[in-house]
Amino acid sequence: MSPHIDSPTPAGRPACRVEPVMPLTCANGVAAPTTVEPIPARPRSPRAHLLRKRLSDRDLAVLQSLAMLRLLRGDQVQRLHVAEGSAETRARRARALLQRLAELKLVVRLARRVGGVRAGSAGYVYGLSGHGQAVLAVDGPTGGRRRRVWETSPSFMGHVLDGSEVYIRLVEAERTGKLEILNFQAEPAAWRHFPGPGGPTATLKPDGFVRLGIGDVESSAFLEVDRGTESVPTLVRKCRTYAAYWQSGIEQAAHAVFPRVLWLASGARSAERITRALTQLPADTQHLFHTSFLEDVVTVLTATALGGRSA
Repeated sequence: MSPHIDSPTPAGRPACRVEPVMPLTCANGVAAPTTVEPIPARPRSPRAHLLRKRLSDRDLAVLQSLAMLRLLRGDQVQRLHVAEGSAETRARRARALLQRLAELKLVVRLARRVGGVRAGSAGYVYGLSGHGQAVLAVDGPTGGRRRRVWETSPSFMGHVLDGSEVYIRLVEAERTGKLEILNFQAEPAAWRHFPGPGGPTATLKPDGFVRLGIGDVESSAFLEVDRGTESVPTLVRKCRTYAAYWQSGIEQAAHAVFPRVLWLASGARSAERITRALTQLPADTQHLFHTSFLEDVVTVLTATALGGRSA
């Protein structure tokens, strides 16, 4: 399906801007269930300032990534922030980095491990603690209130980590020169509010939003990560919300283009359900959507953008 591509970008594109993210929530906006990982009380401001002075640029970068993405596995932290050296060196440095942040009580290591018992420390999942949030706030408001890290169900944790994986793959592609990340928003910064058909405000809740520079083209997309757990009617309702937002014209008025909606399937079952959902949409809205597998996200975003049309 033909995507919408933003207008050619003038020289001197703005730097990538990332947005802070609010608490772990389910699709209906309710906090994800199960137990809360205990975290210490909010540090007093002087202590937060002292902690801030002890941190390296890399330490801060990890905290900022967790503030944006909510959860990261140890191996994902390594890929984002320890990219130099041999594989053994990178793994050792990432372990030391996370151990240091955990000892300073700036990150929380969740009890559940992803990837099986042989995954080692790389399979543990990390979130930002209350201390970590306070330290980030030393440099200015981070947007939103202090949040707790929740122990979630495996399926929901996997969904959040899949969203983190999309961002990491884009960063890795940027390092090779394939693209430039101009803006990335995770939930809920990616959400859009608009007047609903009956008058009350409706909310579109993408898993993410990205604006990329690819050559002299600027391309944007709403991202939906699907693990095959949603029913076809649920997927149809989500697509209809996108169509309603498109028909509102709000995004086009602000940016002169409506981003493509890229559904990223985790496997064949997920892809089949998405395809079934899209066939149930009105013909005049099907062009808004594109389906791919998560592992192909960089290929799809770059190839489609270069082969697409300008607004």
